Amino acid sequence: MPQKVFPLDSSKKFTEQQIVGHNRWHPDVPAQVHVRPGDVFRVDCREWFDGAIVNDDSAEDILHAPLNGVHVLSGPIAVEGAQPGDLLIVDILDVGPIPQEDSGPLAGQGWGYTGVFARTNGGGFLTDQFPDAYKVIWDFRGGKATSRHVPHVEFTGIVHPGLMGTAPSHDLLRKWNAREQALIDTNPTAVPPLALPPQPDAAILGSLTGDDYERARHEAARTAPPRENGGNQDIKNFTKGSRVFYPVFVDGANLSMGDLHFSQGDGEITFCGAIEMGGFMDLHVDVIKGGMQTYGVSENAIFIPGNTDPQYSEWIAFSGTSVTLDGEQRYLDSHLSYQRACLHAIDYLTTFGYSPIQAYMILGAAPIEGRLSGVVDIPNSCSTVYLPTGIFDFDVKPGKDGPARIDQGIGVPKASA
Repeated sequence: MPQKVFPLDSSKKFTEQQIVGHNRWHPDVPAQVHVRPGDVFRVDCREWFDGAIVNDDSAEDILHAPLNGVHVLSGPIAVEGAQPGDLLIVDILDVGPIPQEDSGPLAGQGWGYTGVFARTNGGGFLTDQFPDAYKVIWDFRGGKATSRHVPHVEFTGIVHPGLMGTAPSHDLLRKWNAREQALIDTNPTAVPPLALPPQPDAAILGSLTGDDYERARHEAARTAPPRENGGNQDIKNFTKGSRVFYPVFVDGANLSMGDLHFSQGDGEITFCGAIEMGGFMDLHVDVIKGGMQTYGVSENAIFIPGNTDPQYSEWIAFSGTSVTLDGEQRYLDSHLSYQRACLHAIDYLTTFGYSPIQAYMILGAAPIEGRLSGVVDIPNSCSTVYLPTGIFDFDVKPGKDGPARIDQGIGVPKASA
């Protein structure tokens, strides 16, 4: 096993650990760990709510989830010699649930969860259709996931970090805050909000203390969206064997990671929509000096996917166009066309006996493929959702005898209000 440079004790809260990470982006968060180019090391990662979500048949914890405290990230990790303008190479050598802990109260100890937030807490991709809070528990066994809340489905994990990135510079942080506040100002009472401004409450900034902490917690950016530094990209193909090239904006690069997922469908459409868990990452790092200019990477990471994704050979696909449910034509709206494709998939799965929320949870957690299939044929964008047929224990394809009927089981827990 590689040297563990960022350990986490499952019996302690995130802020009680030997090394305390962070839950905001700010260039002044001190590096907790220092490594060299060429080093191989292990990092423990905590589930993004730090244990607030439990393994039960209620969704009250999703409804009341401590959103101001996310994401709890391991890092920053400084890489010796990395400077602004370089590219940081990060190889994901391995990633998985919490090792040697197959049961326990933390997500990652043999189980994980998928949630849908209530509209007032951010909702999801299909908030208009699913405005309430829901939760599904998934059990891990032999690298596969099953759920008592969504029966007749089993799929191989596509384990990956939902969030990984480098620290922003002061200039980049100011740019983020200015443009996101400008968006908020266009509709400051929107529900869900259009963006999340700095939130000093519940800010964790590593070992930063005193006046520096007080200043930084009012400036630090929330970790919810992806940005130029990588961040919360939720790319399901960041699996074992992937190589990522991150732009460097501060000395040392200050790499951080977390929000591990056992599996996820493209888009993470339920928002809390992967199978969330804690676990570990084994990483190798190196540096390309001046790489941002050399390769034209002024912002955002580029990556080479690994080759360990689940292999499914048969799919059933659903398409959608940029026309609203009320029949209003929109111009090349790919967001809308992907929503419509997802809704068509949900409608289809309900003919086999699934409830709409069970079908929605399958699309969020299972390794579905989402694609922009047409973006030039005015006025309609066309998006498609590919669902692997092999994850079901019944024939999910259309046939002359009609759809098989499954038992919904206990169903998906819904919050009371």
